[in-house]
Formats: sequence, structure tokens, C-alpha cells
Amino acid sequence: MKRIVILSLMAIACLSMQAQEKNDVVLLAKMSGYWRAPSAITKDKKSKKTIALWPRTEKDDWFEPSGLVLDKVPTIDNFDELFPELRETIAIEPSDDDPSSEEVYSPMPWRLTEENGETVLHCYMGMPADIVENFWVTDEEGGILDLETGISYRARRIEPDCYYKRFAFKGKKGSVVDFKIFFPKLPETTKRIAIYGVPNWQLRGTEVVINRSPEEASRFYGEARYYDNKPEFHHPTLVAEAKNYDKDNFFTWSEYKDVHLIKPVEEGTMAMWLTPEATYVAIATELNWHREYFGRGDGTFLIDNSGHQYKCKDVIDFPNGPLFWVQGVSGDYFAIVLVFDPLPLNLDNITYISPEGEPFAAYNASWEGDVKPGLSIKELRNNQHLFEYFPRKMVE
Repeated sequence: MKRIVILSLMAIACLSMQAQEKNDVVLLAKMSGYWRAPSAITKDKKSKKTIALWPRTEKDDWFEPSGLVLDKVPTIDNFDELFPELRETIAIEPSDDDPSSEEVYSPMPWRLTEENGETVLHCYMGMPADIVENFWVTDEEGGILDLETGISYRARRIEPDCYYKRFAFKGKKGSVVDFKIFFPKLPETTKRIAIYGVPNWQLRGTEVVINRSPEEASRFYGEARYYDNKPEFHHPTLVAEAKNYDKDNFFTWSEYKDVHLIKPVEEGTMAMWLTPEATYVAIATELNWHREYFGRGDGTFLIDNSGHQYKCKDVIDFPNGPLFWVQGVSGDYFAIVLVFDPLPLNLDNITYISPEGEPFAAYNASWEGDVKPGLSIKELRNNQHLFEYFPRKMVE
């Protein structure tokens, strides 16, 4: 599975500090952010330029492309100086012959500064190609909320001018561009803020701590937020396809073998992968017999502390709702993977709720409901390694 190797990024957090820089620029906060890959990279045969199609944001359904193409976007030359922790990060480079042959990851860090009587959010992005299409920065939803006073400071403009537009821009592949969003100056008493309306940098209510005292300069707050790669699992073999499915007739259920086996863990152990398109939750499942039935999905959902629900959209390789059989060896542990609506990256905890299934006619029939409150998303993501494929090993 293609993976970006991040040696230091995952430990880098939102650093709030005061630092006097050139031109009287005061650094209020910064975050090393995360890395993100375009949806596709192609090469124009005539111009020989590579073109990156940026992944979908919430705005795609609201606005048509504006036709705006920016030829000149400000870049920075001191990226390593601003984010020294990112020097050791390894990204996969594409082939010159086939730009789409490998995934290219763009760093997406940001800095919040005070400059010339305004608050400026610098949104940096490494150019994955010569041209980036389908991009978005912010519109009237861009804002900084003072979490202590409740006062909201709204985005005034963007440099270069791309406010309220989906657009394309050109640059030198490998350079780091700098989109600047300007806000009114924050009072010196401001300590805790939330930044909204900048989805490509995952600033959708992200809490940020500002410290203006030098003794707080080395403190770290929060964690870098980033997307996972879409997980890959061993695909089972379909032994028998469901025909005229009837929950009360197990002869009509689908049957599978050669499932995604894992090392033994506590049954019900979970892992999570966050991607822009979906959230994947793997559940460790024990096979007590050489042939056993299961049911997953169908009404299962995740719910955050605000009450927002994220529905189960699919079950990878297995039916979403109907009962099914799995063949194997008693003592096997395998993964059942549910696919949910995408979670925002600023969530820390989530509750998993699976309703009780309808009664059905089978020996020892049961489909109990399950509620797992207050699951740490960080811990679930740290469990990903537990679900690596582990072929069965037997001694006879």
C-alpha cells in the first residue's frame, strides 16, 4: 500500500508563540499541518506541463468553476526555515514519463501572523504539478472566532485575489505557494481562537491557542491534522451468492472464504482511517467455528459531541445489512470494515452505535446492538497496524 512516510510531522503541533520577524511581523501561531494528494495528475502533450486536479471540497456542489487562472501566486524561499520539522518528510515523486504513476503529496502548513495592523493567515502549499485546477481558498465563511469574547473577525480579502472563487493557478512544480487571507487585527488580549472557512487547510472550527509571552514560546498545543491513505484489505472469495435473500432462510445468504485475517486481538477492537471521501472503521471479529454467520452495517452510525451523525454507507466486500456466512478455521481473527460518511479532522472523540438487528430464524440467532461512547479517534487511528493482513499459520 502506498504510504507517505512522515518522520516528524505527526509529532508537530500547533505552536503558539511570539516572535519578532522581519518587517515587524509577529508570529501568533503556526501548524505544520498535513499532506494531501491531488485526485489525479496528467500531462498536457502540447505544453508538456503537468496538471493536478485538486480533490473535492465542500464548495464543489455550490459553485461552478470561475474560469479564473492565476499566473502568478506568491511563493516563499525559506520554507525549510519556517518549518524545519518538515525537512525529513519523504513524499513519493511521480515518474516523468507517467505523472499519474505515483501519488504526489503536497505539504499544507499554515502560519497566523500580525502584519501592518492586520491579522494574516498564510496558507502554504507545495506545488504538486505545474498547474493546479479546481482549487478553493475561502469566501465569506472565512473567519476567526475569539472563543473567550465571542467576537468574530471576518476575512477581508485574499492575496492573490481569489476570494469566493474556484480557480486554477500556475507555478513551478516543487515550489511553495503562499495564499494570504487578511482579517482585522486581533486584540492583544486574545488567547483562544477558532479558525473557520478554509477547508483545504482543514480550518473548519479548528481551535488555536495564542500566547504572547516569551516563556510560552516552546509549548505545543493540539496535534497536526492530516488525512490517511485509503486502506487496502485482502479481498475474500465469494463462495455462494445470495439468491432471493430471506433472513429467515440461511440457505439464501451469501457465503465467503479467504477473508482478511489479522493477528489475534481482543474481539471488537477497532481501527479508523480518515480520508476526504469516507471514514473507514475496521472491527476485529473472531471466528468460533469453521463456518459462522454475521451481520453488519444497516443503520450503524457514528455520532459526535454536537449530535451530528455519520451514517454507514457500505461494508467492504460483505453485504451492508443482510446476514452472511464466513468460512475459515476456528480461532481465526478477521476484519469487517464499515465505510462511513467522512469525519472532519478537528474531532477528537466519536461514539459508535450499532442498533440491534431484526429477529431471524437460525440456531442461537442473535444480532445484538452495540454502543461504544467516547472513542478516541487518535487511538483508533493508532490501531491501524493491528489490521495488517496476517495469513493463517497452522501446525498439525
